[in-house]
Amino acid sequence: MLEHVPHWLGSLFKGVRAGHARLVVADPDLGLTGESIDLSSPAFANGARLPERFTADGAGVSPPLVWGPVPEGTLSLALIVEDPDAPSLTPLVHALVWGLPADEHRLAEGAIVADGAGDADGRDVGRNSFFAQGWLPPDPPTGHGSHDYVFQLFALSEVPALDSNPGRAAIVEAIRGRVLAAGVTTGTYSRGEQAPIRTARVGGAARA
Repeated sequence: MLEHVPHWLGSLFKGVRAGHARLVVADPDLGLTGESIDLSSPAFANGARLPERFTADGAGVSPPLVWGPVPEGTLSLALIVEDPDAPSLTPLVHALVWGLPADEHRLAEGAIVADGAGDADGRDVGRNSFFAQGWLPPDPPTGHGSHDYVFQLFALSEVPALDSNPGRAAIVEAIRGRVLAAGVTTGTYSRGEQAPIRTARVGGAARA
């Protein structure tokens, strides 16, 4: 949709951005302990450009994610993906997933999709900023510059009590004070400018 924004218009608003300080992981009231989760994707390196496949210019599917051990006492996991470079007051929400089992260590490519009232194991997909369940493919305005897409994984001491289609505010309220550890990885995307693609290394081999 935003690929049709004229380059001059996107450039005009280049300095208008929500800001990284408004990301969920930056919320001082979450009670983060300093423990971290090793979160990454086999599809892109941290800080590198997202392959087009995962954006509005491609198939628009969610990227695969993998993560390492979580702290003892973790009962569930929640994933929040936000764009802090969106020209808005708050970061644009691209995905919300909560109720992930504590022993889960990956999300497959394309796994973040609308699921109605959730899956049998308790996981559920919430609303993105377009008020729809599932993955909102990155779609930055042409000429607005590079956008960060920040994948934030939270290990929780409880399974949040939420309805079947929560939004960002409801999830943040539900996890506040219950976060045992957090992991972050970032992909970038832009239109109207050159951006190199770096690959993630998995088992010593580079993957695009």
